[in-house]
Amino acid sequence: MKIRQLQVAVAAVILGVSAAQAAPAFDDKFRQLDELLPTPNETRTASGAPGHRYWQQRADYRLRATLDENKRSVTGSGSVTYHNNSPDTLSYLWVQLDQNMFRGDSDNRRISTLPSRDAWQARGSDGVKFDTLRSTLEMQRFEGGINITSVTGSDGRALRHTINKTMMRIDLPQPLKPGARVSFSLAWNFNIPEMKVTGRRTGYEKFDDGNDIFEVAQWFPRMAAYYDVKGWQNKQYMGDGEFTLEFGDYDVQLTVPADHIVASTGELQNADAVLSSAQRERLRQARGAKKPVIIVTQLEAEKAEKARSTATRTWHFKARDVRDFAFASSRKFIWDAQGIKSGNKDVLAMSYYPKEGNPLWERYSTAAVVHTIEQYNKYSFDYPYPTAISVNGPVGGMEYPMISFNGPRPVKDKKTGEITYSKGTKYGLISVIIHEVGHNYFPMIVNSDERQWTWMDEGLNSFLQFLAEQAWEENYPGRRGEARDIVDYMRSTNQVPIMTNAESTLQRGNNAYGKPATALNVLRETILGRELFDFAFKEYAERWKFKRPTPADLFRTMEDASGTDLDWFWRGWFYTTDAVDVSVDGITEYTISSKDPEVEKAWARARKQAEPVSLTDQRNAGMPRRVDAHPELKDFYNAHDEFTVTNKDRNKFNETAEGLEDWEKALLKEGKHLTLVDFSNKGGLVTPLIVEIELKSGKKFIERIPAEVWRYSPAKVTKLFITDEPIASLVQDPYWETADIDQGNNAWPRKVTPSRLELFKSEREPANNLMRDFATPLKKPAAPEKKATQ
Repeated sequence: MKIRQLQVAVAAVILGVSAAQAAPAFDDKFRQLDELLPTPNETRTASGAPGHRYWQQRADYRLRATLDENKRSVTGSGSVTYHNNSPDTLSYLWVQLDQNMFRGDSDNRRISTLPSRDAWQARGSDGVKFDTLRSTLEMQRFEGGINITSVTGSDGRALRHTINKTMMRIDLPQPLKPGARVSFSLAWNFNIPEMKVTGRRTGYEKFDDGNDIFEVAQWFPRMAAYYDVKGWQNKQYMGDGEFTLEFGDYDVQLTVPADHIVASTGELQNADAVLSSAQRERLRQARGAKKPVIIVTQLEAEKAEKARSTATRTWHFKARDVRDFAFASSRKFIWDAQGIKSGNKDVLAMSYYPKEGNPLWERYSTAAVVHTIEQYNKYSFDYPYPTAISVNGPVGGMEYPMISFNGPRPVKDKKTGEITYSKGTKYGLISVIIHEVGHNYFPMIVNSDERQWTWMDEGLNSFLQFLAEQAWEENYPGRRGEARDIVDYMRSTNQVPIMTNAESTLQRGNNAYGKPATALNVLRETILGRELFDFAFKEYAERWKFKRPTPADLFRTMEDASGTDLDWFWRGWFYTTDAVDVSVDGITEYTISSKDPEVEKAWARARKQAEPVSLTDQRNAGMPRRVDAHPELKDFYNAHDEFTVTNKDRNKFNETAEGLEDWEKALLKEGKHLTLVDFSNKGGLVTPLIVEIELKSGKKFIERIPAEVWRYSPAKVTKLFITDEPIASLVQDPYWETADIDQGNNAWPRKVTPSRLELFKSEREPANNLMRDFATPLKKPAAPEKKATQ
């Protein structure tokens, strides 16, 4: 540390800091986002709220479907009533056929690749997993896609339609004017993919006992979204950009094998026809129970597994104001339920799972569903639907209104045969249930455009998942939310901005889940504080429930409701790949001159005496000197050094003191220590400074400096700290709350970073190289996704 004395002028105190002058060009990190955000209008206001002319479309469905267990297929028919609430006249409608990603001519199949040869070489050899090769071959064999057998109008006449890969355009006989509605009917069928081989967010799982679990989604032609910002959202489904849909009411009848249990979006309408009297009574009891009640027991499920009925039974469900509909069906299902209150609404939290899921599922699944609703209600709005379901099956993690598909199960110990589960499996299950049930809020109710912006549902939901996990137990082993957990990604060069289209995102889990979740946590804990953040976030959720927000609506609402300009924050975290890397570059301590020569010359003498003796002076010690041999050569200056106080010094001080005001005299006597600390922004992302200061006495305190400290000089700033005693040390970001990618330059004095050096022998390259036996590169389908564990 440099130690200097600061002379205080009688008229003013002037500290000149000119770090910005050296900058070659001014990069305004705090310029407004107006250049990037759409212009506010009567549909979407500048405050981030829906405008007084906000509108959205609606689609109501009446559907009938039959699950053929032997063929593993679905045959369906039904009608759609489409309400044109827009100010536009529509001459055609777009319908999503997402199952067409499994067709042989789909873009998804054509663009799929294996990992690059660079990736093989990085592992030391060419290679591909058995599962990957199997999926590639099975994808080529599987006859997937929705086969449309008819599209007719309300008069029964065929409607002209065109299928473009995963989208179908229906040409209307008459233009659909604003405020009008149109009904049409469809019939279709499709083969259900085997989830672990070719599936994507939907599929079946076959068991050694000859039974299956079916988790069926994207199973009917669904209306594409039409809205003010995008028009028709008819971007092709390629596997990553999920589903953008309209709200509506559903009336659905599902015909399945008679001994199957069906879990579904909506409320069961015909329990008398599909459940035994004992099961109905258990379901009634569950509504008022404090713990889960078993509706279908393991004994009943095992009996059905062995009997395998060849008859069928139809389950009837209705759902209001939902944007999608999914179901699961199997004779293997055990079913439990527990009633909870959500505001003034009664909700049934339920779980469906095979015996292979126990003892894990019966203990944790429904409890996790209940916990999710309790926690998410705090930060958004009361859960509005009558049911919330967690189903164990082949899909690792996927969400639909009122129902989610979740994956982890116990395993059998190969040595002892005992059914057991690891810590990772336990918390993986709890986390995936929180995540997928949480998706009921975002995007099933706050209905963002998933095809365009993955982070708007995944990132916000991962953030709320983090809060819910912390409320489950102390030291919960969460993976996303803490700033320190995103550092490796922020440090990497393989990034794209969060505001990248869903299909172009690299490292989807880090980019769309982890980074936005971390950003919101930093915003809550470090920038706004919990009170302001929670109010603003809840306002966003309330404003946009059952509506379709865009990123601009989130950004503007958070600023509007918190009373804080956050454009710098959105720009840095969401529009760039800059990282937080603040370096403590230099530190200089000043003490204020008292102007009293008795004090100041004593201070100067002590400082001089503290300096190290030079090597030359050390070696010259004891050397004969002329003045010692001839004392007559000594005079006044030999007896007194430059630190001696003279009468001239005293007279000057007295003259100066006479001109000072009393408050100025008092200020000089305070003896404050002024320390200038130089900070540089090496990562590019501006951030608040959180500086922990330790004084000479050992006392510690935190100085929190808003990010606006960088507004005039985004690359370097110098901050003045005033203390009662000298600073012994300081640390920037002591709690690792800003995602700083280099803690090594955050402290003064610098701290040593502990690590380990591993010793190893070099390994030989494997003699056999499987991939060299293939003459042409293999093509790889997109791997089945476990969303919540990315």
